[in-house]
Amino acid sequence: MAFPIEDRQGFAVIALSGEVDLNKSPDARKVILACLKKQKHVMVDLSAVEYIDSSGVASLVEGFQYARSNNLEFGLIGVSDAAMNVLRLARLDKVFLIYDSLDDRLANGS
Repeated sequence: MAFPIEDRQGFAVIALSGEVDLNKSPDARKVILACLKKQKHVMVDLSAVEYIDSSGVASLVEGFQYARSNNLEFGLIGVSDAAMNVLRLARLDKVFLIYDSLDDRLANGS
């Protein structure tokens, strides 16, 4: 499964979509970590995510931890209602930087 990556204004924007579950989360993890290992700031676009399970959330958390330990920015943009419900249940909506869009992030800073 390929996830589109767009380089925009100093960020790698990774678009996840559909169901980010046990089948797709290993690919999401690889893409997220590969961008971070290139010393890129990362924003993960969750606007098209219909479902995310604990393995998908774990991929996001691993990216967040890697970014934090390497002085890189990691955030989420356009979080769908389905994804936000899971993040709220896990109380991760208070941990991740969450923006409506990359433009919102650029306008408001970190």
